[in-house]
Amino acid sequence: MTDFTHRLAGPDDVREIVELMQLSILENMKSFLSPTEIEAAQETMGVDWTLIEDQTYFVIETVQGDKRLMVGCGGWGKRRTLYGGDHTVGRDDSLSDPAVDAARIRAMYTHPSWTRHGIGTLLLEIGETAARDAGFKTIELGSTIPGEPFYLARGYKEVSRDRHIGANGAENVVIRMVKAL
Repeated sequence: MTDFTHRLAGPDDVREIVELMQLSILENMKSFLSPTEIEAAQETMGVDWTLIEDQTYFVIETVQGDKRLMVGCGGWGKRRTLYGGDHTVGRDDSLSDPAVDAARIRAMYTHPSWTRHGIGTLLLEIGETAARDAGFKTIELGSTIPGEPFYLARGYKEVSRDRHIGANGAENVVIRMVKAL
């Protein structure tokens, strides 16, 4: 069993987070999406600086030999933006009201060499606990097709499916899912 640690992501982590995100998108989605669908999905994925600034984004690390490895990243959001990076169209970065709004699970990625080791579950538990501690009663997310089975297994329920057409003409599906905290 591998030991994982987590910590808040900081500005100095962004380069490594971007590399992890890109590798995760390209490799982990292959079994579910065509190359053109992956390309379309990438239009709504990327680093969201508000998560880092709000201190709601985490990195998961392990040590192999004497080297620290970032094997996952993800977090939760207290803003209304459901998914996407800084470049994503339609963002709403206003703060959510825990009394009436849902918190968000955001930007979860696992290094392809480390899938099926509990990293996604660890990230989800960290995010859900932090959102609950901040007073939120529900949490929601925008899942990709590859992420849907994972979130269903963790008690999330589908609310809707949004279909977007990427610049390359391929469809990108975002599944809005919700869970009571």
